[in-house]
Amino acid sequence: MKRIIFIWFACLVAILPARAQFVVTDPGNLISGIINSANEIIQTSSTVSNVLKNFKEVEKVFNQGKEYYDKLKAVNNLIKDARKVQQTVLLVHDIGEVYVTNFNKMMQDPNFTTKELTAIAFGYSKLLQESSHLLNDLKGIVNSSSLSLNDKERMDVIDRVYGEVKDYYNLVSYYTRKNISVSYLRGKRKNDAQKVLDLYGTAQQKYW
Repeated sequence: MKRIIFIWFACLVAILPARAQFVVTDPGNLISGIINSANEIIQTSSTVSNVLKNFKEVEKVFNQGKEYYDKLKAVNNLIKDARKVQQTVLLVHDIGEVYVTNFNKMMQDPNFTTKELTAIAFGYSKLLQESSHLLNDLKGIVNSSSLSLNDKERMDVIDRVYGEVKDYYNLVSYYTRKNISVSYLRGKRKNDAQKVLDLYGTAQQKYW
């Protein structure tokens, strides 16, 4: 079973474009790149223009991995273990997507100050880091140090990591909604809530 999962990871390499080579050797490098760029926002963004400039680097890193993840989503007919591994990797990507998509909108939101945007970026960075650590745990089951694991133990690790990553995805989504709710309430006080709805959409309004 370990060999099957290892071969599946090797197959992931084959589907990747050359320009995304940094993701080929380690899918976790994508999230690490996003984290590093997010930390630049935290450390150097004293003005809105600086926040925007640094966030463009986040978008650049995220978009570099898009073709890889699009192809990963298209992989079918996997055994149970490999399917769960695939879903876990995609969940980590989805966490990054929630951040990139919504923080981009937050930077256009007049209801947030530069200081608040920096604090929000810090929160996303911490959640992304935890997700990245879990992805590293997943990688650990296919290297030579895990040869002592039997099939059940390996599947238990996969299930645990998948469940924890899913929890982080839900937490990142909740964190996003709560931040948007702050903007919505501020907009209501200014009789300008419609602009918030237009910016973020109404699909998640029930959570505000």
